[in-house]
Amino acid sequence: MACLSDRLPWPVLGISLLAFAFVGGCATEDADTRGDHGAAQAPRVPGWAADAVFYQVFPTRFANGDTTNDPTRATLEQPVDDVPASWSVTPWTQDWYEEAEWERQMGGFYASVYDRRYGGDLQGVINRLDYIDSLGVNALYFNPVFWANTLHKYDGTSFHHIDPNFGPDPERDRAIIAGEDPTDPSTWKTTAADSLFFELLDAAHDRDIRVVIDGVFNHTGRAFFAFQDIVENQAGSPYADWYKISSFDAPATPDTSEFEYDGWWGVPQLPEFADATDGEDLAAGPKQYVFDSTERWMDPNGDGDPSDGIDGWRLDVADEVPEGFWVDWNAHVRSINPEAYTVAETWQPAAGFIRAGGFSAAMNYFAFALPVKGFLIDHAITPTEFSNMIDARRTAFDDSTRTAVQNLIDSHDTPRLATMIVNRSDTGYVEPERFDYDWGAVVSVRDNRSYKVRAPDADERGLQRLVTLFQMTYVGAPMVYYGTEVGMWGADDPDDRKPMVWGDMDYEVEDDHPFGQERPADPVRVNRDLLTFYRDAIRFRRDTPALRSSRFETLQADDERSTFAYVRGDADAPVVVVLNRSTEAHSLRLPLPDSLRGTYDIALSTVDNGTRVQSDGTALLLELPATSGVVLTKR
Repeated sequence: MACLSDRLPWPVLGISLLAFAFVGGCATEDADTRGDHGAAQAPRVPGWAADAVFYQVFPTRFANGDTTNDPTRATLEQPVDDVPASWSVTPWTQDWYEEAEWERQMGGFYASVYDRRYGGDLQGVINRLDYIDSLGVNALYFNPVFWANTLHKYDGTSFHHIDPNFGPDPERDRAIIAGEDPTDPSTWKTTAADSLFFELLDAAHDRDIRVVIDGVFNHTGRAFFAFQDIVENQAGSPYADWYKISSFDAPATPDTSEFEYDGWWGVPQLPEFADATDGEDLAAGPKQYVFDSTERWMDPNGDGDPSDGIDGWRLDVADEVPEGFWVDWNAHVRSINPEAYTVAETWQPAAGFIRAGGFSAAMNYFAFALPVKGFLIDHAITPTEFSNMIDARRTAFDDSTRTAVQNLIDSHDTPRLATMIVNRSDTGYVEPERFDYDWGAVVSVRDNRSYKVRAPDADERGLQRLVTLFQMTYVGAPMVYYGTEVGMWGADDPDDRKPMVWGDMDYEVEDDHPFGQERPADPVRVNRDLLTFYRDAIRFRRDTPALRSSRFETLQADDERSTFAYVRGDADAPVVVVLNRSTEAHSLRLPLPDSLRGTYDIALSTVDNGTRVQSDGTALLLELPATSGVVLTKR
């Protein structure tokens, strides 16, 4: 999650990472699972997951397709009185660090940025589906789309309605919702925002693009209907057992409040749902509500045909929710749609957790993003160490899970890939085991004012292409964070959540700094060469069956030259990939086993010139420019 309330006074660090613990996962798993709470489930991993290339959309910052539904000051997180009356929607193309007068009144950039609104909505996504389709991706992951007050929407007001400000008629939608009994699905209506979401689903499905949405079932916002009723009625509320409440307000002391409850990681804006008395499940009330809401989005018209619903879920802070709940919930999901994909957010070793809870996969931070940071970005470990690390972490999963895990490098919870590269370091880690990946004290500009906020240079863009080449040719389902493909940069939250850069919009030069420091004046525009490379790499991934298998073998890890070579697929149609992480060009001889010998052609390269490949019958002879990579296919 790593997405705290909009107005926290401390940096939003990626708090779920503070729970990071390197614990061992199961070495093997079955494709099916039988949970303690029920009978055998459908296969955990749908067949389409191995073919997926995901694109992550942060809805409020992707595109503003309807300015008439833009948020107002009244829709901000409470207390709205903290925000000056001069508040207004921030222009999409404004210099990210430029402050409006209302922001200066609030105390500067980091004191006000969480109250910024840019107007991103579902119509914006619909308008840009042709662009998404042109990338070659075939699966969308949306950060929360349900009703919530913050820009990130991990503080749900409800789970059974799309945020009214994502649709065309926010005021009428709120009136409709107010007339419902939120715990009785028979009273639930379809709002204009809900209808627009279903339109988006249909439009995506028409393009053969699947849709996965965020489920936040550990906590809510304080505006959530059940919590609001508790605030008003305290122990007399019918929802009194829905949350982790340690004490209710005492009527005998009207001048003081004894009301205390648990917030996620101590954050009061995010009250946590209560567990069942045995601690193995969620409390009955919130569990039933979550199950009802789940069904609403998976089979919207309730006819037993899930084709008009979403294709899966990403589950926020999944390892903080009781396992028994996940066993039952995953079984419920697959009873609605056996081909549903459920991916857990966990930053820990995930193999055992995935199987125990019945998930399809996990966001692959531990087994992918961290090793990539250590070797390809920071160059802090050798090719041999990298090979051993990814082998051990990949083989902890069973074959079907290996091909389904989300191989991401950056996300809404981390600095952008371009900025990781700009700030790369191979020494002085605060957290060496994770190469300081998303370690808040290092990657947050608020905590580390030496963290660079500039755009990458040409050499750094070359390294981004190298990282992307590995991402698109490794085992698992790649996931690209919106805007990374056009060159967007930014430090940790909130700087990784800038408005999407579109080629048909003119953006101000970014030359401000949140603390007034000197920095280059960086033009903000689409990097068309980088975008072309992403499209080519995604297309090659989609067109090459070997890259969607679980087969992977290291061919050579040359620590002296800092090169790494591997093969994907079988001997009939192998794909050989060679990475040169060195800052020097190298001539290489890559011996091949008998089954792989033959003539190879360059299918994809991170550079336009300087790469050569020949064969002497038993080995490939290669010339690789510095910081480059090449993909070879056998004739």
